[in-house]
Amino acid sequence: MPSRLVVGAGSTASAILDAISGDRDSLHVVTDDEHRAETLRASGTAVTVAEEFDRAALDGLDIAPETVVVATEDPAVTVDTAEAAAAQFPGAFLLCYTGHGATEAQRGRLDAVADRVVDPVTALTDRVQQSTGEAGARARNLQSVLRDIDGHLAVVTHDNPDPDAIASAVALGELAARAGCEVTLCYYGDISHQENRAFVNLLEYDLVNLDADDDEALDAYDGFALVDHSRPGVNDQLPEDLPIDVVIDHHPPRLPVEARYVDLRSGVGATSTLLVDYFQRLDVELSEPIATGLLFGIRVDTRDFRREVSAQDFEAAAELVQRADMGALQRIEDPSVSGETLAVIGRAIDNREEEGSVLLSCVGQLSDRDALAQAADRLLDLEGVQATMVYGVLDGTIYISARARGADIDLGEALRDAFGQIGSAGGHADMAGAQITLGVLDSVDDHEESLHSIVRSVVNDRFLDVVQSRSHRLLGRVNGRTEFASEYAGLTRPPADEQDTP
Repeated sequence: MPSRLVVGAGSTASAILDAISGDRDSLHVVTDDEHRAETLRASGTAVTVAEEFDRAALDGLDIAPETVVVATEDPAVTVDTAEAAAAQFPGAFLLCYTGHGATEAQRGRLDAVADRVVDPVTALTDRVQQSTGEAGARARNLQSVLRDIDGHLAVVTHDNPDPDAIASAVALGELAARAGCEVTLCYYGDISHQENRAFVNLLEYDLVNLDADDDEALDAYDGFALVDHSRPGVNDQLPEDLPIDVVIDHHPPRLPVEARYVDLRSGVGATSTLLVDYFQRLDVELSEPIATGLLFGIRVDTRDFRREVSAQDFEAAAELVQRADMGALQRIEDPSVSGETLAVIGRAIDNREEEGSVLLSCVGQLSDRDALAQAADRLLDLEGVQATMVYGVLDGTIYISARARGADIDLGEALRDAFGQIGSAGGHADMAGAQITLGVLDSVDDHEESLHSIVRSVVNDRFLDVVQSRSHRLLGRVNGRTEFASEYAGLTRPPADEQDTP
């Protein structure tokens, strides 16, 4: 039984039919064009020929459509047909195209019966504004810079990229390729979180893992773009003085950002949302793998639309969900958990220390830094805990992951205050991370005892001092902490940054 009815003839009706004719078994057409009817019948579409689109013509249809589209070129005919369709199929969604020259009275009659009215003048005006306004100019400027890159562009994510960074890199890479660039998607560090590995593998994204010790690796590229972070050498391992062509990021910068093209919009919850906007304004179709990745990026960075989410994030997701592979998303979100991850979560539980409603845990040596984030998430479920910080040591670096619920503290700012002078830190109000290079402390003889004892003291004291200065409600009365000098000589300082969660 057909579930969609299209009433009309002419170019608009033909365009609608071409767009929705993929499932012809669910489609029925009423037209006064016999030639068009024969063409449609030959392709397997059910057609009724009627000289007038009136109540009598609709009465003769033995269907109960869920959707009715009225698209004639004559506004008067459209109004009469829409009123007849509303009466004949009261439960159907009714979409009407006014045609050119509709009067206010005709528009009012359509508004009274239709669920959605499309006016060609309004549609054209919206399209012109989209192309010529500030947002349209932004899209054209990006396209101009991409076209001006002569040769090979490296699109670089932040270190140990998350789904938002990966999806944004893939999407920008597609726009750059369309602008004539040879494109490589690059990252430093690891993609070790099992969910992120499943994400890259299932969607078959082609990313290159750069080696920070290979000084000549960057010579292969003629241009550089940064996504989901904004400065070279900050949360990536590029040279700090490297000229950057494009920056697209949703994190607010702490220092000025220099590039030929910069788009920093902190009012949205994910960089993926910004890339959806570019695809729409440049009229580039979103392929299924890119749409799937961008949707996952938005969902992860906004915690399924519960954190720092904007209307633009919802609008982008609504566009993407029509094109994404939801089955692939389900498989990405349910990956197997590694033994190392379970071991880190276990050590985090065993080693936990509580100060008021803040829980801290040092898990010791790591082989998978992404396990920290999962441990911090799990510990936040404990009764009475409002904030967690879990940290460990990997390859001479302390990695820290923190989580919070409620609005008592901004974790991103707290970690910057605690560790920004001796490492790099940042993130969101309820999800943040930091990393600190150990320096000479890494040579301590009793690696399992003395080093971890010092690390715990330094990390815990710095974090708790900041938390206490920002929120007395989280800590309450704090007892028994050992004070260490904040400028402890063993900790060396890489640049501060606006990094995402490790």
